[in-house]
Amino acid sequence: MSGTAGTRTRHHATEVAVVGAGPTGLLLAGDLAAAGHRVTLVERRAPGLSPLTRAFGVHARTLELLDARGIADDLVDTGAPLGEVRLFGGVTVRLARPDSRFGFLLVTPQFQVEALLARRARAAGVRCMPSTEVSGLAQDGSGVTLHLRRAPGADPANTPAVRTVRAQYVVGTDGHRSTIRRALGQPFPGVSVLRSMVVADVRLLEDPGENALTVRGVRGAVAFLAPFGDGYHRVFAWSAEEREPGSPVELADVRDTVWRAHGTDYGMYDARWLSRFHCDERQVPQYRIGRVFLAGDAAHIHSPAGGQGMNTGLQDAANLSWKLAAALDGVPGAEALLDSYHDERHPVGAAVVRSSGTILRLATAESAADLARLTVATGLLGGLPPLRRRIAGRLSGLDIRYPAPQGAHRLVGRRAVDVPLRGGGRLYASLRAGRHVLVTPDSVAAPAGTGVGVGVGGAVHEHWADPGRRDQWLVRPDGYLAWAADDAAARPPLTPAAELIA
Repeated sequence: MSGTAGTRTRHHATEVAVVGAGPTGLLLAGDLAAAGHRVTLVERRAPGLSPLTRAFGVHARTLELLDARGIADDLVDTGAPLGEVRLFGGVTVRLARPDSRFGFLLVTPQFQVEALLARRARAAGVRCMPSTEVSGLAQDGSGVTLHLRRAPGADPANTPAVRTVRAQYVVGTDGHRSTIRRALGQPFPGVSVLRSMVVADVRLLEDPGENALTVRGVRGAVAFLAPFGDGYHRVFAWSAEEREPGSPVELADVRDTVWRAHGTDYGMYDARWLSRFHCDERQVPQYRIGRVFLAGDAAHIHSPAGGQGMNTGLQDAANLSWKLAAALDGVPGAEALLDSYHDERHPVGAAVVRSSGTILRLATAESAADLARLTVATGLLGGLPPLRRRIAGRLSGLDIRYPAPQGAHRLVGRRAVDVPLRGGGRLYASLRAGRHVLVTPDSVAAPAGTGVGVGVGGAVHEHWADPGRRDQWLVRPDGYLAWAADDAAARPPLTPAAELIA
């Protein structure tokens, strides 16, 4: 359809429009397309992946979710697994867990995550609109209209000046400056923690000799250091001599701050990336406004301490994608299911803001009171292994639990451990079907009237590898327990609204 002279206007209908093609948007779009739904991915950047990205770590829970999509092992091959986080004067938090295949922090650049997720999204049939930005949004009872325009610098020959997308649902995954959040009129309350933090990828002449993410600081300087496994190390550094976020960064500045914090600069050289950024802690009050949702940095931002930012966004996407698919499939009770996205993920985002902020505040302690708190915290961490395990569970995401209905089984809302299944399979491989998985003893047949099982699209029905187990699990597509029973006589609920909503 033609518009005014010199412009072109196009209209496009889709089921879900995802705005923002970072890791969160790519995972969400790929999930929905793999479930058979029409998805449009809008991205203001030109086609291609930037090799310069702030996120650097993939935690165990995120790797489990990628495993449920068949791409975790490929990602592990791109990076360096770190088994420990070292905090404040040598306190070691070990990440290994016997209940996970991924007892480590994988240090790998964000662009490696994006590359895998982009290939998956394309293969599933996601329609991409690069070099395109949102200029307006309007929603009604039946859908959302997105008004789009050509992004600055885009090629006019390949990108229409104006177009409109009509979708049943829209998800804003477009970062901390989210256009979707602003279009909704949603506030982004919070505080600025540090005005200027430096991020750098550098080579080191001296091997730090630590297979760990290391955080060290002194009064007025702190530095986070982690190896990528390709000869480069990622460095986050801050000193009390703050500069404006946009001011140039010199390698000498990074060397000086790392030396002050670590007692050496490790012979730092050959920086392939140097940048400054503003460190804020903010969270949107509502993750859902009608037919529009917010996820990832569009919903929450926080300190890089602990490397949880990209992970929290990817876990947002995994929580939301199967619920949107259920709504598009017309599952009864889907509205309440969509509301549960905010109910489950908003508290997780708030907890990440608090925990990453605590690490950063302790690491940058300057006042006598803050330094006293750091001394107390270091002593507690050093002397209490259960506290270190608790911190490891929070950092890795393995101990995240969602609210459960009153009277529910003790496991409902908890992460499902990847257990072996009869025939040599395992739970997270079965989750690759994108459906619920019902795991039972051999004596339990699929519930009557539901074909292969229960739940959205029919659950995959599996049996325990251990013939002595008598309990049952109904596992959601995002790997959390929707229902459980301790004996083989119990029957899972058949009403989606009852079985899916915590």
